[in-house]
Amino acid sequence: MSLKRVCIYGTGAIGGWLGVALAKAGCELSAVARGQTLAALQHNGLTLVHGEERETVAVNAQQDPAALGVQDVVVIAVKAPSMPDVARAVTPLIGPQTLVLTAMNGVPWWFLAGGVDAGLRGLQLRAVDPQGEIARAIPTGQVLGSVVHASCSLDAPGVVRRHFGNSLIVGEPTALPGDAPTPRLLALAELLRAGGIEVRLSDNIQRDAWYKLWGNMTMNPVSAITGATTDRILGDELVRNFITAVMLEAREIGARIGLPIADSPQDRHQVTLKLGGFKTSMLQDVEAGKPVELDALVGAVREMGAMCGMTTPFTDALLGLTRLRAQQLGLYPV
Repeated sequence: MSLKRVCIYGTGAIGGWLGVALAKAGCELSAVARGQTLAALQHNGLTLVHGEERETVAVNAQQDPAALGVQDVVVIAVKAPSMPDVARAVTPLIGPQTLVLTAMNGVPWWFLAGGVDAGLRGLQLRAVDPQGEIARAIPTGQVLGSVVHASCSLDAPGVVRRHFGNSLIVGEPTALPGDAPTPRLLALAELLRAGGIEVRLSDNIQRDAWYKLWGNMTMNPVSAITGATTDRILGDELVRNFITAVMLEAREIGARIGLPIADSPQDRHQVTLKLGGFKTSMLQDVEAGKPVELDALVGAVREMGAMCGMTTPFTDALLGLTRLRAQQLGLYPV
């Protein structure tokens, strides 16, 4: 299959990292952007910096997706609060054969399409797609999911710095146990590898996304409430115990929906501590005055708990406190 024409929707740190790789693999790269990012991409191209290496690739950047036309691959690398706007604008890029690769934090709208317990499969997650407009605009059958394991940031609009990690887990959201990798999944993985990214194929992309979420869903909101870095958060015994309680609720939800986690919260705390003290992405958003992706990280977990008949008092407290803090800052709708 032809995967020549590729568009990045959301040319931030992760979108830029993927865009450079796909351009290096020989794709005709385009991007939907606006403001300073649009101007930078049009004048300077897209740049990736890692250590002493600096690579710049050409990109056809436009504000209006209709100016770019139907693509072979659309990479959506935006934060969850931006998805309703993306859904309303992305249609001109998507034809009947277009692949849509999502590279996002938390629980995406397609999470219950497969890979979970049959009783939940196909249900709508109102926390992340309350009106179903995302699912209507982006057919789930054309989506490939991913889990990012790379730390990237923006030095400037259109200039991405990769700090550590260079891997991506990719999988079919509708895959069922025992399904072989699809030709389109293999083709996309080969393309990404040609661009220098380490790719692992997943037979259950929901499981991989859930495991990453299991750590992110606590550290991010607590940092948004407290303004503290991860080492300070885990260094406080009372806060650490609260986080552990939330993680135990989430682990039980995972077990009930068919996504069990063998690790203990303490195992995950040790992994986080080894990374040193850092500001989470949600804390960075708060400091920058950007909307927080609370629904994809916590709200959807609470919703799936309710689907399973679970009460989640610690998750509820985390969601309520963070939501109120974000509302006070104007970063979450009232």
